[in-house]
Amino acid sequence: MSSMKKTTSNEMWGGRFAARPDAIMEAINASIDVDRRLYAEDIAGSIAHSAMLADRGVISAEDAAEIKTGLETIRGEIEAGTFNFSTSLEDIHMNVEARLAELIGPAAGRLHTARSRNDQVAVDFRLHVKAACFAVVEALDAFTAALLDRAEEHAATVMPGFTHLQVAQPVTFGHHCLAYVEMAARDRSRCLDAISRMDESPLGSAALAGTGFPIDRHATAKALGFREPTRNSLDAVADRDFALEFLSLAAICATHLSRLAEELVIWSTPQFGFIRLSDAFSTGSSIMPQKRNPDAAELVRAKPGRINGALISLLTVMKGLPLTYSKDMQEDKAQVFDAIDSLLLAIRASTGMVKDLTVNEAAMRRAAGHGYSTATDLADWLVREAGLPFREAHHVTGRAVKLAEDRGVALDALSLADLQAINPAITDGVYAVLSVDASVASRTSYGGTAPDNVREQIRLWRERIAQRSAAG
Repeated sequence: MSSMKKTTSNEMWGGRFAARPDAIMEAINASIDVDRRLYAEDIAGSIAHSAMLADRGVISAEDAAEIKTGLETIRGEIEAGTFNFSTSLEDIHMNVEARLAELIGPAAGRLHTARSRNDQVAVDFRLHVKAACFAVVEALDAFTAALLDRAEEHAATVMPGFTHLQVAQPVTFGHHCLAYVEMAARDRSRCLDAISRMDESPLGSAALAGTGFPIDRHATAKALGFREPTRNSLDAVADRDFALEFLSLAAICATHLSRLAEELVIWSTPQFGFIRLSDAFSTGSSIMPQKRNPDAAELVRAKPGRINGALISLLTVMKGLPLTYSKDMQEDKAQVFDAIDSLLLAIRASTGMVKDLTVNEAAMRRAAGHGYSTATDLADWLVREAGLPFREAHHVTGRAVKLAEDRGVALDALSLADLQAINPAITDGVYAVLSVDASVASRTSYGGTAPDNVREQIRLWRERIAQRSAAG
């Protein structure tokens, strides 16, 4: 452990306070157990700030060099697990500054020139959430790749499409996978949009009003990888929109993953038997040896509960806060950090399940024909070939379904005489559309489930991804 001396928060605050805080006050005031996660961002921000101060002649180059060396030493200690985090020093910023003073002496006191913990935490938190957005984009790219591989493999694998969880019309499993590709693409887009809005550096806004020192905020913004500095010092320290926006997009993304997870749970049941999750993403029962539990899918399905809760929590914290900073805002990080971890884990687990699952094509095909799923194809045929208005065709088809249901047979098992008794305009050409394969093959409208459409969409998606990669 490092030899950090017992420095009280009073010493760090200065001469205003004569007595130590009550132990309960110290406990409620401390955030180090949460915000220690920001150590890398805090050290990077301090190195950029001190370098800028030296460039502007506010501190000496020698002091800036000492500060940088000391901060890099601290980063090494934290990463090696030897740094002593102190609750009495409240947060990561004061813990780092106190240790820096131990390492380099009086020069450490110059680091906080022209900044405040208000802009310091704002820049650290933005950097962390921005990095999380990039990590989500990377995870979504892997998820999309897995979905595209399964879609290509099963472009013509027939399965039932559902409405109200009732068999509606035949679709292909490849088409179903591509639906989640679309969702992931929107999630990815929201991440990039959020990055664009949070790509502004609050550093240099100081406590709330800016500073009289001749600082260069554009320089520190560039050094930290931001597009530009924020334009209003009040908003810069008061803003947590970037965190709220991340939680919002995380909630939407987790909802998409939860819908897929629910389908995987349903499809893996013996009653459906559409898929089998691999051993890597299943568990057994402590009492029932025959069980294969889809625990990974169930846990992904549960993640929106945590992430939605985080969003509502932070919205409630920020509601009604006057400008600029209030201590309430210390409660902004725990739920965001948890949401980051939960979302990334859910995406990666979903990717693993999609890559490893086994598809039971025969079970999907059998189920695709249940519930008279090609009835709409009969109605469409009557409109297209017999010239009936759709509503009349709908009525005729309903009668045919009723007859098939009464006899306990599929639609295409009805004889031509049976169908002509319902409407004499029906010919034997109708049988070409009543099989599930014919049904999916006929859905050639843009965005439809026809296998050729699925293959074309896969090609387009791979082309988009290649262009994105080439553009960097």
